[in-house]
Amino acid sequence: MLADYLPIPAIAVKDLERARAFYEGTLGFSPAGDVPDGVMYRAGNSGFLVYPSEYAGTNKATAMSFQVTPGAFDDEVAALRAKGLSFQTFDIDGLVWDGDVAIMGDAKAVWFADPDGNVLNLESAQVIS
Repeated sequence: MLADYLPIPAIAVKDLERARAFYEGTLGFSPAGDVPDGVMYRAGNSGFLVYPSEYAGTNKATAMSFQVTPGAFDDEVAALRAKGLSFQTFDIDGLVWDGDVAIMGDAKAVWFADPDGNVLNLESAQVIS
């Protein structure tokens, strides 16, 4: 069944070269290979696809989440800030904010967008392996 296979998130973008500059330059991913009309990136034990689409940025929910160990969260957030990223805040019942960092019990999270408005998330939680 599908649970036996590794899922690959697919992120739609309007301008592939602009997206590559963001994912490679700002976030630091290296291309794992070009595919027809897109590029694959390796991330941990998985990867994700960035591809052009006229529907890019229309999803207002989190498109992709990166789970880091709690000890690495603050350093990763600082590195993203140093690259010029700003984080989003929003109202959700039960979510407590410390500035632009959401506190959820022992876990922390931030949300940010790529140049097309795709919402990405970084959270400290038990990392799935």
